[in-house]
Amino acid sequence: MRVNKFDGITFFIVVQPFHKTKPVTQKLTNQTHGILPYRFEVFGETQNYLQAIVLWLSRKINIDKNSSLLYVVKSQLNYSTIMQIKRRDFVKILALAGILPEQFLPLQNLGMNSIDRNDPSADNLKSMPIPGNIDKVYDEAIVHDGLIITRNWNEASFEALQKSGYTGFNASLDSGNLANALKNLNEWQNRIKENPGRLVLAKSAEDFINAKKEKKVAVMLGFQNSTIIENSIDNLDTLYKAGTRWMQLTYNERNLLGDGCTERTNAGLSDFGIEAVARMNELGIIIDLSHCGVQTTNDGIKFSKTGASINHSMCEALHKNHPRAKTDEQIRAMADKGGVMGIICLGYMIGPNLGIDTTLETYVDHIAHAVKIGGIDHVGLASDFAIQGLQASGATRENWYVPRLTRFKPSYKVQWPPWIPELDTTDRYRHVVRLLDKRGFSTGDIEKILGQNWLRFFRETLKS
Repeated sequence: MRVNKFDGITFFIVVQPFHKTKPVTQKLTNQTHGILPYRFEVFGETQNYLQAIVLWLSRKINIDKNSSLLYVVKSQLNYSTIMQIKRRDFVKILALAGILPEQFLPLQNLGMNSIDRNDPSADNLKSMPIPGNIDKVYDEAIVHDGLIITRNWNEASFEALQKSGYTGFNASLDSGNLANALKNLNEWQNRIKENPGRLVLAKSAEDFINAKKEKKVAVMLGFQNSTIIENSIDNLDTLYKAGTRWMQLTYNERNLLGDGCTERTNAGLSDFGIEAVARMNELGIIIDLSHCGVQTTNDGIKFSKTGASINHSMCEALHKNHPRAKTDEQIRAMADKGGVMGIICLGYMIGPNLGIDTTLETYVDHIAHAVKIGGIDHVGLASDFAIQGLQASGATRENWYVPRLTRFKPSYKVQWPPWIPELDTTDRYRHVVRLLDKRGFSTGDIEKILGQNWLRFFRETLKS
């Protein structure tokens, strides 16, 4: 093992790639930082093994991501060196060591999930502690749900919220008309004020960050239909002052702004709709296109000066001919403007034959496809039902399924039961991140999908 010392900081070679020699066992000690010795047995020469060890080590010694860096440097002898340094020492070390910055490969958001799981030799790492315990990643992450139905909120809802691990959610309030919207906004404002130890009113990205620090949940108030502005753009100002921070332009059917996704026609936004979009941009009300028709979705993206969200939908490429699904072209256009698409958890939206052809794997397929088309920075998660889940909130065939057979057109393809079992629980997103991890998504990418993408989007669209 080769050791280099620069200004009192010690760096150690940890991994030697396996070629014709036996796998090596290396020892790491660092008296300067009080790190205990660790031994690693590494089989294989792919860098992914080294990445897995680096992340595992960084968690073992509780490195603060805000004050420290991890780097890997390949030497001329084909060794790899792991270095743990403080940011303020980094430039000084480069000069003392005579190392060029391009020789460094930053290791961020790396873990066991980055290993090629099709490589049989990856089994050789199973004896190691699993790098990046995914449940710990979930516990520490910002977790945001793009849409929770808040009707009949009660103490059971609070209990479910506590178990969920959520940092925040978009609350879908009952709409209809302006008076009803204001009534429900006032009700939720009072609920938040009456529960200061549990809830925070979300008006900015920082509200979610503070909620996480304070172990509370941030609630962003909004609506799934813009019928609430009635025939006056000025009503948007009234709704904004009352706490509205997101609004869907249409809900299935046509309204004054444009055509919904199940409307017979496909006319897109009206002049009134374009005017409403402009005022929503000015105020800082997020534009949601989830239930909008094809052309209304296209127009919403086009005419919005900021990114628009599709906060609870799915990929048309994976569930063909469903009016609520978004095409690859729409996902790409949304992402190009900075928007975020929340993949809906409602099972019958994801695919046919729930429990047979459509499972949790199918749900993650939609996430993976949206990432492939729109990019990792533009995909999130969304339930579209009560925080408890459908079963726990009392959904039955009679009170949930049967009414939807007449409320929605046959193109909606409603099924009973409508849920994917793993997603109809309070810890639904734990199941999702475990599967994302298994699929090979990095820790950083999982954190983006869980909530960081929503935070970035909120920073770019909200005014306060």
